[in-house]
Amino acid sequence: MTADLELHERIERFREWLHEWLHGLYHGMIEHPAFEKIEKEAEDTEDALLFAMFADAFGIPSPVSYYTSELLPYLAEDFEKWERRMWDRESMIERKGQQYHF
Repeated sequence: MTADLELHERIERFREWLHEWLHGLYHGMIEHPAFEKIEKEAEDTEDALLFAMFADAFGIPSPVSYYTSELLPYLAEDFEKWERRMWDRESMIERKGQQYHF
């Protein structure tokens, strides 16, 4: 009877290990790349919105900036990150090229 319990416990441990291993494999092959693409696309959309709102930060005159300057206190933290990202980026084409492996 005790041998059956030991075998049952070993089978249960193996099933738990196999479930964890398969979940890691699935996450690494399917989930993670999809999350990465979604995050980059969301970041690109946010960049386009902030650029439309605060084009003056890059020397492009825009009448919209006058009206959206009221939002700056609410977006200050995001604005600093966005401005740093935009200055580091060579071009939007480069970013999209990386996304599609060009």
